[in-house]
Amino acid sequence: MQLNNKIGVIVDSFGLGVTEGLRKAREVGADGVQIYAVSGEMDPAVLTASKRRELRSFIEGLGLEVSALCGDLAGHGFQDAAANPAKIEKSKRILELALDLGTNIVTTHIGIVPEDKNGPIYAAMQQACEELGTYAKSLDAYFAIETGPEPAAHLKSFLDTLSTNGVSVNFDPANMVMVTGDDPVQGVHLLKDYIVHTHVKDGRRHRPIDPKEVYGYLGYTPMDHEAIADMAASGSAFEELPLGEGNVDFNAYFQALQAIGYQGYLTIEREVGADPAADISKAVQFIRKFR
Repeated sequence: MQLNNKIGVIVDSFGLGVTEGLRKAREVGADGVQIYAVSGEMDPAVLTASKRRELRSFIEGLGLEVSALCGDLAGHGFQDAAANPAKIEKSKRILELALDLGTNIVTTHIGIVPEDKNGPIYAAMQQACEELGTYAKSLDAYFAIETGPEPAAHLKSFLDTLSTNGVSVNFDPANMVMVTGDDPVQGVHLLKDYIVHTHVKDGRRHRPIDPKEVYGYLGYTPMDHEAIADMAASGSAFEELPLGEGNVDFNAYFQALQAIGYQGYLTIEREVGADPAADISKAVQFIRKFR
């Protein structure tokens, strides 16, 4: 196998802020970066046109490019019809920021896709994704849903109801292994027409767990990002681990991505661990072994 994909890292995984995180990404040998762009210094409302140009120039000056922005608005994703208009508008602004920074991909969680295709939650998610997908398509861009909250086959059935592929997939094999117990290799082949970005993360599932306990659900108390990270670190139900130490078969996973002709980024995510920079540096070297 001869991987030719570029290697990305999530800047926020370093826990150093955007500027120092970008420098660290270059230091560990990444080709590109993914950045959270929801609040704080990366909020689209904060980044004026001149600040966007400055940030893009800084990133390019480091020899990096932006693989994607993360536009995860937390809570229940797009399950709550009453909250969706504001979330949709914020998502559109994040996508516009992405384009200004040189990428056409924004990754996000939309909430767990319900089994009941005739219920109000499914309808709310479908309506929101249809609007977002149409808008993204008009800009030759994508909102990419992260895998994990539901089996790949069910996610595909939802995506197939939309009129465009403007809402596509950010494939994360570890989420599948840790939460749903789904097979990432089979998932790659099922979702092959939608995968526009990927995460490289590893983990292990210790016991079956209801995805609602991890991702929240309308009517459940949503878990925030820190709570999910704590769960992944504790290993009570599942455990996020450095690359090669979990149950993701990366040889098979990378072969599957090659088989479907995926040419996008392999972006390293590390949400836990005492020394994420060291883990990320090792992860870059781990992926390079397949090149």
